[in-house]
Amino acid sequence: MTFAANVLNVIGVVFLSHAVYSAYEHSLLASRSTSSPVPSLPLDITLETLFSVLLLCIGVVLSSPDLKPIQWHVWAGRMEKSKEARLVTEVGVGGGNPYAALEERPGFWDVRGAQKAFGGWLRESGEMAN
Repeated sequence: MTFAANVLNVIGVVFLSHAVYSAYEHSLLASRSTSSPVPSLPLDITLETLFSVLLLCIGVVLSSPDLKPIQWHVWAGRMEKSKEARLVTEVGVGGGNPYAALEERPGFWDVRGAQKAFGGWLRESGEMAN
């Protein structure tokens, strides 16, 4: 498929460059003539430009890599099935949970819970000292 995409891209570039050159020649011809200038490009140059852009768009779409899944369960299923996919090989490539930084960040400190835990620790240490 990449060969066909590359061929379409090359043909599209050739047609586009020919259309640009034809438009340039048309503008020079219109500016050198003594009659009033033609306000728009001829239909064949316009069609050639549109055709070349269409070929280039198709070639670029065909040569692009496969899209990655955007649904979480599809991505997570692939991660669970493959151990290699979970490994982080370099920064930004591979592995794990992309939301890990959000899920593992420290939240707000529970002051009352910490006071209760500290009070329990004091009671236990006081009982052990007696």
